[in-house]
Amino acid sequence: MTVHADLESTEGLRFLLLRLAYSGPRAWQDEAEATELVEFLTTKYGALARKYGLEPADAAAAAFDVMRTRSARVADDTWAVITRAVQLTLIYEARAQGLLCSNQAARRPELADCHDAERFSDRERALAEFHPAFHVHDTETSPDTSDDRLEESTNSFVALDRAVELFTENGWPPAAARMVLEYVCSQLSSCGDRQRAYEYLRRDVRGRRQLDLDQRSWIRLLRVVLGDPRRDFAGTRLGRGVLLRLCLGEELAELCCDDEVTAIIWESSPTAAGDAHA
Repeated sequence: MTVHADLESTEGLRFLLLRLAYSGPRAWQDEAEATELVEFLTTKYGALARKYGLEPADAAAAAFDVMRTRSARVADDTWAVITRAVQLTLIYEARAQGLLCSNQAARRPELADCHDAERFSDRERALAEFHPAFHVHDTETSPDTSDDRLEESTNSFVALDRAVELFTENGWPPAAARMVLEYVCSQLSSCGDRQRAYEYLRRDVRGRRQLDLDQRSWIRLLRVVLGDPRRDFAGTRLGRGVLLRLCLGEELAELCCDDEVTAIIWESSPTAAGDAHA
């Protein structure tokens, strides 16, 4: 694909962008030179797009977006601005596809350390055996974390199902309990660490509202599921959280007898919320 030689220079491109910007809303559709420029961009940035597993058209779309901005028109080096903007857009678009989120969400600094989404079936080993989010290091060996118990670690899928049973036994409708716990587990798997997942979910207003929980119930639920992150609870049963305790082999009956845990689960349930508003 060839394009007018002037457009390959910064000044030539700047002149065209200025003309298109002030020629009305249909200028990009009607001007033949604009069409040639977009086709040229598709070729120019095609290799860059393929580097990140995307299509040349994705790079051209990113270039089109930045070319319409005033900052590109007035930059000292317009082509440099466009190239850098396209590169960043492609990087975050590839990242967004891996994280199963939007391009804008992928740019958030709190997701910088999160790995791409994985299916549980992608690995032969159970999640609790390799994932650092389920690792705990106590200063002393307690009966709950002895070698015999660790060798019988509960499969992560079973742990999730038992956690749903625990919530159902304590006032939660089965569908609501599974939706909440699967949402928390998905973020835990994405963040890779219980502490990081807790901090992310604590500020996740949209997720909390979709689950129809108020802030106080949401925080209490996160602490009981992922473990209370406060230093005073480090290494304790409340510090480990329901999911980790189940993955370490603790029986559902033992958790049902934990009055403090069951009270928190009940108080954060939709049933308790309904009674409070009645």
